[in-house]
Amino acid sequence: MPFDQESLALLDEALAVLADGFRHLPDVPQTVDLAQLREPLLAAARRLQDNAPYHHPLYVGHMQKPPHPVARLAYTLTLWLNPNNHAYDGGRASSIMEQEAIGEIARMVGWPDSQGHLCGGGTLANFEALWVAREQHPGMAIAASSQAHYTHERLSGVLGVPFRSIAADARGRMDASALEDALRDGTIGTVVVTLGTTATGAVDPLEQILALRARHTFRIHVDAAYGGYFTLADNLDADTRQAFDCVAQADSLAIDPHKHGLQPYGCGCVLFRDPAVRHHYRHDSPYTYLSSDDPHLGEISLECSRPGAVAVALWATQRLLPLVPGGTFAQDLAAGRMAALTLHGALAGNARFAPLFPPQLDIVVWAVRADTASQASLRARALHAAAREHDLHLALVTLPKAMLEACTPVRTWDADTLTCLRACVMKPEHREWMDEILARLDTAAALVG
Repeated sequence: MPFDQESLALLDEALAVLADGFRHLPDVPQTVDLAQLREPLLAAARRLQDNAPYHHPLYVGHMQKPPHPVARLAYTLTLWLNPNNHAYDGGRASSIMEQEAIGEIARMVGWPDSQGHLCGGGTLANFEALWVAREQHPGMAIAASSQAHYTHERLSGVLGVPFRSIAADARGRMDASALEDALRDGTIGTVVVTLGTTATGAVDPLEQILALRARHTFRIHVDAAYGGYFTLADNLDADTRQAFDCVAQADSLAIDPHKHGLQPYGCGCVLFRDPAVRHHYRHDSPYTYLSSDDPHLGEISLECSRPGAVAVALWATQRLLPLVPGGTFAQDLAAGRMAALTLHGALAGNARFAPLFPPQLDIVVWAVRADTASQASLRARALHAAAREHDLHLALVTLPKAMLEACTPVRTWDADTLTCLRACVMKPEHREWMDEILARLDTAAALVG
């Protein structure tokens, strides 16, 4: 599996090329005693065995996708220099590689001339976008769906900005009518549109929200931390495709290369359609920004020190797998979605389960049928544990009754929420492994009863 050792020979070759660029410097004697490193390194390896197999196709729990081998190698290679992408002085090559990699992501969403940078993950990407939104519309509220990521409400609190939760429809998408009602009082300055909710993978109706922007004044921030790369997939349903086709009309966007972009944690990205937003970041550091008249990455981001290795890994991955429709990267995304559709179809044909709604991306959610909601929740938890005993790793999600009633997973609602099973089939291998996944699920379900 991904614990390959053959690639280490390629890392040796790359290290030799890197060292050749610094051959003019005086030699520094090797001071590391490799024998001393052995014990703590092997102890760490033994400790790391206490993990779920996040790298394996039988792991379909959370949004954890192994980095591509080229990303893993490029990241490791860069650690010998350990550049800092805060300023050109600390990471000259890696800063330029970051800008090139960011440019490719921006072009993927239809922004050939934009402003953006890498960051630690979706939380920080969303934070920067909401911070700029606050500066653009001071004193006005931020609105997001009740199914949007919980950090939007929390980040609004950090920013001292009012937050408005907008109802979701029966498929977990923002209800455009409820949003229009909330917009009427003129207090909302920014609407967060989620393209791929964390719980169910639901895609908010961006085209309808853009129509509302024609009648009301507000910014649109797209939280596509999980789902953003699916703009390249060629097998989306019509509603989902329409939403992704509208992304270029938004004002800002968050996307996580460490989710579908095949990168190690943490590699997030924030983009702004209008490069002029950089003036909000303006500051001076008389000991840092000296080597270039172009904006250093630290001058257009809230973070200071940032790992150059993250940028090099992303750059190398996109050099191998360009972000183009029909390419290998796009085909792998489509394979994950096909696996999700296969899983959903199989669950629909199993009397034990109630699949909740067709997946829009590659997350599948289903209930375990029972007479009451409380019984169904208990059965879901039992099945989750039984599947793990058969090395099938699922996740659990609790959803409101309003989203699930139409799916009739239970006869009697004795609770306002239902705990369901959730699978993120986001590895390219999941399509080929689906028969094995379904077989293990069926075995676990038979044991639970």
